[in-house]
Amino acid sequence: MRRQGRAARHTWPVDSFLVHPNGPLSGTVRAGGAKNSALKLMAACLLAEGRHELVNVPRIVDVEIMTEVLEALGASVERRPDGLLVVDTPPAAELVPEAPYELVEKMRASIVVLGPLLARCGHARVSMPGGDDFGARPIDFHLSGLGAMGAEFRTAHGYVEGRVDGGGACRLVGARVVLEYPSHTATDNLLMAAVTAKGTTVIENAAREPEVADLASYLTAMGASISGAGTSRIEVEGVDGLEPARHRVVPDRVVAATYLSAAAVAGGEVVVEDARPDHMDMLLRKLATMGVVVDMTPDGLRAACQGRLRSEDIATLPYPGVATDYKPLLVTLLTVADGVGIVTENIYSGRFRYVDELRRMGADIRTEGHHAVVRGVPRLSGAPVRAPDIRAGAALVLAGLVAEGRTEVADAHHVDRGYEDLAGALRSLGACVERA
Repeated sequence: MRRQGRAARHTWPVDSFLVHPNGPLSGTVRAGGAKNSALKLMAACLLAEGRHELVNVPRIVDVEIMTEVLEALGASVERRPDGLLVVDTPPAAELVPEAPYELVEKMRASIVVLGPLLARCGHARVSMPGGDDFGARPIDFHLSGLGAMGAEFRTAHGYVEGRVDGGGACRLVGARVVLEYPSHTATDNLLMAAVTAKGTTVIENAAREPEVADLASYLTAMGASISGAGTSRIEVEGVDGLEPARHRVVPDRVVAATYLSAAAVAGGEVVVEDARPDHMDMLLRKLATMGVVVDMTPDGLRAACQGRLRSEDIATLPYPGVATDYKPLLVTLLTVADGVGIVTENIYSGRFRYVDELRRMGADIRTEGHHAVVRGVPRLSGAPVRAPDIRAGAALVLAGLVAEGRTEVADAHHVDRGYEDLAGALRSLGACVERA
């Protein structure tokens, strides 16, 4: 993926899913590489000069956006066959430590270039992040943590500008950082900043997601000294420099959950051959309680469901709790389950904005604050709806699998940010889903 020849990259002429019910599903799919890992691994490539190779990188729009961010910073990125992404990072003096607004506003995860740029260049200028709109997600945790490591910040004209003692050859300094909340992206940013900082950095109340551990694994392959990744306390001993490495991206647990949920809502049997059950323990418990039979296969997971689902109460929590990204999928299952389920959103206050779209399809949902009461109905009704973000868009497509008549999900480009080919994967399982 080179800069030239990209004029049509973010134009989406085919921007709706057309869904018809077509009975139970059957077949095998792959989740592919995790979006929330691949983007951070790409940012980590900024930490070392040379050729980096990332395997199992998904072909999704967010990866394309991060590619453009890296290229704007001075790196070159090339997509190879079979999910290989090659990043060539120049010497520090040739990097351009400024991430422009027109790219960062498209994707909130772009903020994770801040830590690597401060570590490598001693200064950085990054636009305030954009991305999915489901509530305030301030970057205060990033700035306070990096500030404890010696960075000074000012915010002006929509940009965050950071500097380490005047920049140049100056290094960040190890520190003990206690996060007020176990933010995934803040943990990533601090982890990448710490690997070449002088001394020891301890991150307390760190995010525990598998994608954080995946980033730590890649950084370790590059020469970093990290212990505790995947726990709430990460310790990093700074090293003088890193080397490029080759790394395979961990499978996407949210995409895997989407295909398991498709089997749950439409019935039938689906195998997600690269799903990691150890990354999805709480979700699998909830699916089992709702009547979905989930078994481990030699390489992944098999989900089977017959008859009507049972309602269940759900509360989102930081990992290893039920991820907020799972919630739209689970709410969709509850809309056709037997009984009443209470859903509590503890992560993002605005993440019930897709509920009105499900109501258009006949769902019985009442919301109050960060709670939703979902009373299951026997069947939904097809309707024109709109995808407000990645996961809600996928959930609306799943709702169409059990809705009488045709469901048209507009703004499908949101889904393309996190799914390589959702329509094609569901068709391979027997679903009637097209792009139009």
